[in-house]
Formats: sequence, C-alpha cells, structure tokens
Amino acid sequence: MEDRRLRLSLVVPCYNERETLPGFHREVTKELALADVDYEIVFVDDGSSDGTREILRGLAGADRRVRFLSLSRNFGQEAAILAGLKSAAGDAVVIMDADLQHPPALIHTMLKHFRAGCDQVVARRTRTGEGRLYTLAARVYYKLVNRLLDVRLLNGASEFRLIGRTALDALLSLEEYSRFSRGLFTWIGFDQVVIDYENVVRTSGASKWNLRKRFDYGLDGIMSFNNKPLRLAIYIGLFFTGIAALYMFWAIGDAIVNGVDSPGYTTLLTAIVGLGGMQMIMLGIIGEYLGRVYYESKRRPHFLVREADGEQPWEAERQRPVAHSEVNGLGSRRTGAS
Repeated sequence: MEDRRLRLSLVVPCYNERETLPGFHREVTKELALADVDYEIVFVDDGSSDGTREILRGLAGADRRVRFLSLSRNFGQEAAILAGLKSAAGDAVVIMDADLQHPPALIHTMLKHFRAGCDQVVARRTRTGEGRLYTLAARVYYKLVNRLLDVRLLNGASEFRLIGRTALDALLSLEEYSRFSRGLFTWIGFDQVVIDYENVVRTSGASKWNLRKRFDYGLDGIMSFNNKPLRLAIYIGLFFTGIAALYMFWAIGDAIVNGVDSPGYTTLLTAIVGLGGMQMIMLGIIGEYLGRVYYESKRRPHFLVREADGEQPWEAERQRPVAHSEVNGLGSRRTGAS
C-alpha cells in the first residue's frame, strides 16, 4: 500500500479567548508548515461569551484545515478536551491551549519522539516566573497527591502533549463521567517520554484559573483515582477513639484517687468542637464519593454541541485501522483503532 504523510490533529479548547486566537492560529500554522505532516486544527469553544465563536467561524472559513465545535454552554476544560479528542481524525493528536503558553515550536520535538515509537510525548513546564508561594504549594501538592494516588503525576506536566491513535483510542474507551485527564493519561500506560520547556507568561487575555478552580481541580485529582481518603477517615476515627478511651481511663483513675473535680469545661468544649469539625470533614469526604457515584449513575453526556463548522478531513479512511508502515517516517507499530 502506498505510503502517506503522518496526519496530525491539534485539539485546542477555548474559553473566552477572542484576543489570543488570531495570533495562535498564525503561530501554529507557521510551525506546522515546516513539519512533514498533513494536519487539522480542531478548536472547541467551551461556551464562550466574548465572541470566540465568531472568531472561530472566520478562521474555519478562511482555512480549510480549521474546524471547530461550539458547546451549548460552559462544560469545563475536561469536557472541551474530550469533545476535541472524540472529533480528532489524525494518526496523532496534540492537545494545547490557545493562549500560546504552550509553545507551538515544541510540536516538532513531539513529532520526532512519536516517529521514534513513543505513544505519548508529555510536555512539562518549568516554574520560571511563578511566585514562590505558588511554586511551593505546587511542590507540596504533587508530593501529597503522589502518595495518595494509584498513578504518578509529574509536577509541571499538564494536558499539553502528543498522544498516538492507539493510546487515544484506549483513553476514549474510558467512559467515566468525572474525568481527571492528567491522571487518565498516566493510567492508560503506553510508552511515553517527557520533554521540558521554559514557562511562558501569557501576553494577552486573562487566565481563567482562579484560586477556587485550582483548588477544585486539585481535589478532583485526589478523589478520582483512589479511595484512600475514605480509609484515612477510618484511621482518624480509630485514632481519636483511642485517645478518648485513654482519656476516659485517666479521668476514672483520677476520680478514684482524688475525687470528682468540677473543672474541665474548657477541655470538654475544645474536644466537642474539634471532634465535631473532624466528623464534618469525614462526612464531606464520604459525601464527595457518593456524589461522584450519583453523577456516574445518571450517565449524562459530558457535553452538548451547539454548532460545528469546517470539513472533517480523511473521513473515508477513519473507519479502518492505520498501520505505521503506511505513514512516512514511522515504524511497523500499528496506530489504528484496536
């Protein structure tokens, strides 16, 4: 069968990125023109309210290699990434943000490693330019989360990566509702390599990640891949039960030796407030897991599409597996649907 060039899909989730999209498209197409690939750019508008959809319409109309999906509302970055991955038609897919904090020039290095046989090429940024407090908090979080999770997360690694078709099909077979992509990318396994790049400061637009969203995302990471917080609740309960038993024996012994003494109000109040707060935390952990089971049982779709525009390339060949031997520069490993 005649060889053909590698087909690459770029998946770009967007939320209120009107200011950055023209520059992003210009930089990405400039880099991809230098790569020996056929490509498509799949933008996913995650319910933007600043005119992002209109900009994407214009890009799709002016560039046949651009298409976009517009979700019916803001479903969140995880849903937007999933929508793009399900729509991507390439032999390999690169996920990147539209704010140019993910350097387009890194795509060449990713392709080099993919052609060498890696199923995933993970881009990990340095912490250059970030505040000391945030850097310290990130380091503590990753140390904590890697002691709790069943998978290992890399400090500085995000969704910015290249993933081959075999690994992508494995990822898309996971239908869980509460998704934590960074953990899922690691959980599926496959051969991967990590490449480092210098942190890039956003030059236009505003970051959508505030403190609350970062905290919620970090909590999702802890809850999504293990049940250790539930087991920790048992250990904490046993610990405080043991402390209470020891205190009870001491109080009884003291009453026998010295008689009953009325003071102890402060100790009692402190114990009640402290144990009450601990119980609320434990109930919150249990409730978080129950809530996830509740959402999983509903089986609602991760997203709804309001509008789609742009031609999907290579449609005729998407239904059959693609062998690496058909793609210039690749080995004999299969990259089609498994």
